[in-house]
Amino acid sequence: MQNGRTVFERYANGGLPDGKWPIFSGTKSFWGIAALCAVHDGLIKLDDHAADTITEWKSDPRKSQITVRQLLNFTDGIDGAPHLHRASIRDRNAAAIRLSILAEPGTQFIYGPSHLQVFSELLRRKLQGRGTIAYLEKHVLNPLGLYHLEFKRDARGNPLPASGFELTAREWARLGELVLGHGSYHGRLIVPADLLKQAFTGSAVNPSYGLTFRWSDICICKTAPADMIVSLGSAYQRLFIIPSVKLVIVRQGREAKFSDAHFLRLVLGL
Repeated sequence: MQNGRTVFERYANGGLPDGKWPIFSGTKSFWGIAALCAVHDGLIKLDDHAADTITEWKSDPRKSQITVRQLLNFTDGIDGAPHLHRASIRDRNAAAIRLSILAEPGTQFIYGPSHLQVFSELLRRKLQGRGTIAYLEKHVLNPLGLYHLEFKRDARGNPLPASGFELTAREWARLGELVLGHGSYHGRLIVPADLLKQAFTGSAVNPSYGLTFRWSDICICKTAPADMIVSLGSAYQRLFIIPSVKLVIVRQGREAKFSDAHFLRLVLGL
């Protein structure tokens, strides 16, 4: 999509325009936007200590120093804990809070579902019973026209923020339009523009990863525009956003022989 208009669309191997497809870790970026909405609503501040809300951490000399921002950019030092994806875990939030801390907060980037799982519990407590799923739906998903998504709830009803959503390519592109719209979608403000910029500010230990978004200098494609923002999932699910040319590109498919760099060179005519 360029300038809000679809300029190319193709489906192969039985794919259809209304066919929903798992975006895996692309799910994370929707929760990143929800976190910024919570900042705008005054529920949280990015540089607050998580232990102010996750009080179980107050007595831990390292966990007590973790900030909300570090939970969202995965530099809190907590074990990434990929096992949290398992449906057999009855309470993912409690399990995430109990995880070991492997590094001093702010000194190491560790990818995994644990960080957003802790954030989910922090937001749940801040909402005082209103529910994290309901908050995400009201402030992010429904304004984008997205309904009835799969949250991979555990036995306690906690969502899995790291993965789970299944979207059509057209639906996923709406997140890209939100970014190009500086926080507005089709004229409706979802998150203020100055706050949205926080999502695209990296950390000292990983300048290429912000608050659940990546960008082009992660070597996906060195020839891509420097301002390219990426939300990505396993098996090469990709949402590329290039603000300088007002372009949104969605690629979905099965894991196969695929090159981000080659794909982008073809699409961008590089």
